[in-house]
Amino acid sequence: MPAADPSRLHAWQVLLGGICALVLTIGLARFAYTPLLPQMHAQAGLGVADGGLLASINYAGYMSGALLAAWIESPVWRQRLYSWGLPLALAVTALMGWSSSFGVWAASRYVGGLCGAAGMLLGSGLVQGWLIRSGRRPELGIYFIGLGLGIVVSALGAMGMTGLELGWAAQWQGFALLGLAFVIPAWAWRPPAPPPAAKSSSAGSPSARWMALMVAAYFCAGWGFVINATFTVAIVEKQPLLAGQGPWAWLLVGLAATPAVFVWDRIARRTGDVGALLIAFGVQIVGVLLPVLADGLTAALAGALLYGATFIGIVSLTLALVGRRSPANPGKAMARLTLSYGVAQISAPALTGRMVEASGSFDAALWLTAGVMAVGMACLLAVLRDPR
Repeated sequence: MPAADPSRLHAWQVLLGGICALVLTIGLARFAYTPLLPQMHAQAGLGVADGGLLASINYAGYMSGALLAAWIESPVWRQRLYSWGLPLALAVTALMGWSSSFGVWAASRYVGGLCGAAGMLLGSGLVQGWLIRSGRRPELGIYFIGLGLGIVVSALGAMGMTGLELGWAAQWQGFALLGLAFVIPAWAWRPPAPPPAAKSSSAGSPSARWMALMVAAYFCAGWGFVINATFTVAIVEKQPLLAGQGPWAWLLVGLAATPAVFVWDRIARRTGDVGALLIAFGVQIVGVLLPVLADGLTAALAGALLYGATFIGIVSLTLALVGRRSPANPGKAMARLTLSYGVAQISAPALTGRMVEASGSFDAALWLTAGVMAVGMACLLAVLRDPR
């Protein structure tokens, strides 16, 4: 399907196309792995440690995409790579169900990470740049509805296909077919490539100290994000008497995340972006520790609810903030910051998988995650106290 005439695009088309792109490149090509992970453990012989390793490989692809996005200056190439990521996300989702080879899974997860970077970084930069050029408020809250909606789609899809007694492989292929409904509007309403930015001085760009503190804080946010994104379902399923309840927790994450973007935009207008980020970090720490401090489905679902309500705010606020600080090329600035997020996403799942296999419990890994998030809050406090 050809893209719409860029001169005739409306804001709702650009935003809806971006939302569909996130559902495709993140919700299906990445997040579908979370509700399907227990089935791959039970039916395909995938171990916990190897499951964490596949998640790390996915984020290695994501970080490779972030490096590429940080390196590319050409607006035409940024838009072109974003476009390629849309159909490729469908292909790698289907590939997961076509083979039981770990090597094929690893290749799919890596390329899926590249597609995720296209949707998250190149897509958000293109959308925010289009909003700025159109004279609209350059907030990304509406765009990042795609993250929460992607979780909802992956959770409901897995629950529905499990109810039909489809195996893990058939479910991956089912998600690829479902992706066809999202790739059409995502492709048709792609934001056009921005005009080349004029060469200018670094005046108005973030200081090195500000950027270093935000990079460190975003690393901590990435650690908190990936542990929950990878293991939420497994954490619930591992508790006695909660077998079979994991997909409900993942669905709750998506339901909480979808409307939360509007809430965090409003909080940021009152407290400032950094103030809102501090609140989000604090609430997410509570959500991380709830399954450790209390047993039962209520605590597990409450933790999932708080995680869903906060992670999307952290991502949206951080990327929008750094994008506004670098209006000439917001996607490139977002990509540079996201590299630290990617480092956490690579290291945290693999380490957590080993810790769980060694201890038989997620408790130690969740305490570690809460500690890392607390360090991130300290970095944000330093940003807040910086008079510049």
